[in-house]
Amino acid sequence: MYNLIKIGSSHGIRIPKPFINAAKLQNSNLEFEVVNNGLLVKPNRNKTREGWAENISQVLSENKNNKDDGLLNDMLDDSDLQDFKW
Repeated sequence: MYNLIKIGSSHGIRIPKPFINAAKLQNSNLEFEVVNNGLLVKPNRNKTREGWAENISQVLSENKNNKDDGLLNDMLDDSDLQDFKW
């Protein structure tokens, strides 16, 4: 049996290492979910950036020889600065 312990204005519980290992909770951000008979603790498996490196590589390889000078030329065009006083 385990008891809640007071931690500042919150409460916590010590989870034995064998439970952490069995549930693969080590080095994880945790999610809590209230269920019928208590509280479910589970690792956050949110992998929003999963596959980004492959996607970027694919986009770069598909556009390797394409020239995109529209925005760059607009940024480098200082012809509208003739009336600007330094």
